[in-house]
Amino acid sequence: MDAKGRCFDNIYMERFFRSLKQENVYPSRYETLKDARAGISNYMKTYNWKRLHSSIGYKPPMKIYTQELNKTDAA
Repeated sequence: MDAKGRCFDNIYMERFFRSLKQENVYPSRYETLKDARAGISNYMKTYNWKRLHSSIGYKPPMKIYTQELNKTDAA
């Protein structure tokens, strides 16, 4: 099964949205859209810059991303 609409095509985004909702949106119960935007923005910064991810060797995603950028710049 390697065609459009395959169930694994969106797995990373689905997992991120699950984490976002369970760890931030549901517990916070935002009252206004402005509060929700600010809270979600802060969560995303933490998720990408500080939170350790086991699938990438317990490093934050932006550390891996910037290392890859530096490799391509040097080449």
